[in-house]
Amino acid sequence: MKSDELKKRLKIYAAIVIALLVILAIRLAIVQLFFNEVYQTQAKDNRIRLVAIKAPRGEIYDRNAHILAANKLVYTLSLTFLQLGDQQQVINNLVSLVQDYYPDITFDFIKDKIEKQKFRLFEPVIIIRDIPWEMVVKLEENRRDLPGVSVVVEPLRYYPEAALAGHVLGYIHSINSEELARVETSKYSINSLIGKSGIEKQYEQYLRGEDGARQVEVDARGRPRRELVTLEPSPGDNLYLTLDMKLQRVLEKSMADTLKRLQVKYPKARVGSAVVLNVKTGEVLAMCSNPPLDPNDWKGNLSLQRVPYYFPQGNAYNPMEPGAEVNRALQSTYPPGSTFKPVTGMAALEKGGVDPLKNLVNCKGAYWIAPYIPCTGVHGNVNYYTGMATSCNTFFQEMGRRAGKDAIVWVGRQFGLGTKTGIDLPDEESGLLPSPEWKKERFARVVDKKYEVLQKQLAEKYEELLAKAQDDEQKRSLEKKLKQEKIKLEAQYEIDYGFETKWQAFDTFNMSIGQGDNDYTVIQLANYVAAIANGGHLMKPYVVSRIVSHDNKVLKVFHPQLIHDVELKAESIRETRKAMLAVTQPGGTAHFLFYNFPKEIGIAAKTGTAQTGRAGDNQLKEFHGVFVAFAPYDDPEIAFAGVVEYGHHGSESAGYVARDIFEHYFGLVDHLAEDEADKAKAADRINEAEAAVENATTNQPIE
Repeated sequence: MKSDELKKRLKIYAAIVIALLVILAIRLAIVQLFFNEVYQTQAKDNRIRLVAIKAPRGEIYDRNAHILAANKLVYTLSLTFLQLGDQQQVINNLVSLVQDYYPDITFDFIKDKIEKQKFRLFEPVIIIRDIPWEMVVKLEENRRDLPGVSVVVEPLRYYPEAALAGHVLGYIHSINSEELARVETSKYSINSLIGKSGIEKQYEQYLRGEDGARQVEVDARGRPRRELVTLEPSPGDNLYLTLDMKLQRVLEKSMADTLKRLQVKYPKARVGSAVVLNVKTGEVLAMCSNPPLDPNDWKGNLSLQRVPYYFPQGNAYNPMEPGAEVNRALQSTYPPGSTFKPVTGMAALEKGGVDPLKNLVNCKGAYWIAPYIPCTGVHGNVNYYTGMATSCNTFFQEMGRRAGKDAIVWVGRQFGLGTKTGIDLPDEESGLLPSPEWKKERFARVVDKKYEVLQKQLAEKYEELLAKAQDDEQKRSLEKKLKQEKIKLEAQYEIDYGFETKWQAFDTFNMSIGQGDNDYTVIQLANYVAAIANGGHLMKPYVVSRIVSHDNKVLKVFHPQLIHDVELKAESIRETRKAMLAVTQPGGTAHFLFYNFPKEIGIAAKTGTAQTGRAGDNQLKEFHGVFVAFAPYDDPEIAFAGVVEYGHHGSESAGYVARDIFEHYFGLVDHLAEDEADKAKAADRINEAEAAVENATTNQPIE
């Protein structure tokens, strides 16, 4: 290259460099003069971290201030994604350290956590809550291999009574994206725990509290240097419940013992639920659902070993693996069986012309009108009282015929059957009180769908035949047959539609004895019986009595709430109460349960043996046991309703649970005495061991 040409090019390059330097200088001048404050603020923000301080959830107590849900400080393991160096290596290091303690925590598990939080990676990704101290030490010993991994102390929900009242309390678990979209983003993050069921869900807004925050200055590697400002968290509000923990303990213990006893004879008897109400106020004194739910299982990561217990695999319901997540006292519905008979009886009394003492029905073992539904025995001449005492199907079918379907449906609605009670717990089912309107609406769709399929099959059949026809004559013959079959199908549709959608006499007979399509929740049955007990006042059940702030200020008090007074004659309710009393007297189906109760504590009850209605069950041998009762008869205080799936007769299943509840409530038998004695012995053993250790230490020779 020539010297002149080289010099020329160097000048050009020099000019370009000078021009770039001039542009850079001008840009720096602009930044210094006009954007100095903006960039200083950004630089400051880059070294300031806002660290959330979790607020303790409000505590939950029973009616006697016995604590049911508290908080404890735990170690929480998290990682800050933006501070990770070699992301994959750090995650692998972390997994290798926690595997012995938490085999569920895998590389894919952590990557999935990061993926779910990909739009909020400025927040720490929570890996495990409530890790043991040994794990904390192990992580700190390997700190150099875990950049971005941190262990912080935070309050976490704790249930000291474990599964006791677990379904009522509910549980908290990680918030999902749908929930996060519905709540205030200022109060929740992707790492938040939120109430998922029970009281924890229903009263989330009170229990939640307000998180605090700390402003921390960090260095270039994200390590804290000093704390700048701290905003203290505000704990959530405390709840006081209507539950009586002693009565709750008796209810759950009795249900568990009853199920264990029944399983020897009925292996499918693994599910039971029951409710105890104050008949005058609607307060829920106890509520259980078995299999039990332990809220402590949910506060961190639900282990893979526990998932099948709460959520069994498969689409079909398996009675041998029923699942424990559902509160069956208000989220499952059951046929009431003979516990519905008081409704039929009151409907007949309201209609008039029925004398509860003098009007007799001759039971010969089955009703005399088709479909000739059999009775539980041959009872001979029975009246209202003996019919209720012996649970005579024949008597109550005849009462149903005399009252008529409309009267029965009206009385059932008066007592709240087939509608939600409005209890302050989430996800309550409404159940079903069948009626002519309901039947027409439901079965019209069923019949229409059935014939849509048949019409389609008919069309496809002849479409194929016509395609294979050899000539026009054969086609005309096929078209003629198609027309005839369409006419025949339409005629059959009209017959089926008229029969299936119209209320039939057998529908009334089935409903009269609590079979057919009757389907109610246990809380509905308890509330219906409570309304009979208190003379016709249908109350709204509730479980929270008051809300108190963390500094002990009463924020809200819940009072008894009347849904409505039933529009029945007082005499109809009074005679039905008397008939239910006969159930526990000599000759009654529940006499053997209460024969030794004092006369002043009369028990009024109704037993039930209900067909399960489930596909695959033996309808002649497999039944749910249902039992309802209230006491004392003269001045009722509490009402009980319980269902044991596959418990057969109500008296031999849920009836035993009711007996234990009444015995304990009225002080006849202390069903917790044995448990209390065992606890006392255990405490004595611990004290003796501690004393022995102290003595051994004190008596050591001085060296």
